[in-house]
Amino acid sequence: MRTTRYFPIALMITLGLLGCESEEASERDAPAASEDVTATDTLIVAGEEEYLSNIRQLTFGGENAEGYFSFDERSFVFQRTRPDLGDSCDQIYSYDLETGETRRISNGEGRTTCAYYLPGDSLIVYATTHFGERSCPPPPDLSQGYVWALYPTYDIVVADTAGRPVRRLTTEEGYDAEATVSPTGEKIIFTSTRTGDLELFSMDLDGGNVQQLTDQPGYDGGAFYSLDGTKIVFRASRPEGEELADYRRLLGENRIRPGALEIFVMNADGSDLKQVTSNGAANFGPFWHPDGEHIIYSSNQGDPKGREFDLWIIKADGSGNRRVTRSGGFDGFPMFNRAGTRLIFASNRKNAKEGETNLFIADFRLPE
Repeated sequence: MRTTRYFPIALMITLGLLGCESEEASERDAPAASEDVTATDTLIVAGEEEYLSNIRQLTFGGENAEGYFSFDERSFVFQRTRPDLGDSCDQIYSYDLETGETRRISNGEGRTTCAYYLPGDSLIVYATTHFGERSCPPPPDLSQGYVWALYPTYDIVVADTAGRPVRRLTTEEGYDAEATVSPTGEKIIFTSTRTGDLELFSMDLDGGNVQQLTDQPGYDGGAFYSLDGTKIVFRASRPEGEELADYRRLLGENRIRPGALEIFVMNADGSDLKQVTSNGAANFGPFWHPDGEHIIYSSNQGDPKGREFDLWIIKADGSGNRRVTRSGGFDGFPMFNRAGTRLIFASNRKNAKEGETNLFIADFRLPE
């Protein structure tokens, strides 16, 4: 039987509007990225110097995750939960790397997730439950163990950088979320339950030409294109026997148990599917290094208790698996810039309060 290690509840960010124009929100709750705000030696952990240097903290307080660069790499978008500032569940923000200014993109209603810039950096795509419920949807019932909620009211939308609605890309019943954009600017990939299972789909930037890419039982999600747009990396479960029955039962209740997730790669059209990891751990948040050969991802494989998540890097053929971060707690949601010289990621390191997760940026070096 496969070993399953569940995500620790206290360390994970809940995954998650535009029916009306959002109230514009702007603030500067963190120093600019160009300022020397925190001494590097207080943020880096022994053993991380091989890969990381000049780590800088970008957000301060609350739960901040999924920071993804704009095409010009001058800003990034992210999701934030911070009740003390009015965000009782995840909302989408942009962050200017030169000034440190943050601006809310979503309208503050419902729950949002997985934002990404479209080419030109004037529009942002993300998922929201706003059309189905304006209040925060209830958290999942954990009486049967740690589960993620798959809110069936999630749909994918586009807004401009001031938060004004532009278009709604999905209208199907069920969960549509986890959208990311090809670096070539041609396609969006996303996860949907529209076929009765959690599968990956691609679509054009206007929501047209939807193509199903995966079709095996189990969860397929968290997908990203390679820099040249020819490959896709994603996380997936492949339950069998009793685990498959449990997966299908929970899916019928709009939930999923994120225990064993492995990293997979395939061509952009869904062909040539290959499994990269095979460790029985919770592996997620994969992202391509610009060389097209390496994949960085988050995993609890290094902790027998399954409570610590670190960043690891592996070749697409499954060889050369190496640990990148060693901070106690959670490190995840990594994204490289196009040159592979900078890395944005979320971490619990140096959090002021237990359970806080912040975004960091670091210089990155891939050892030979």
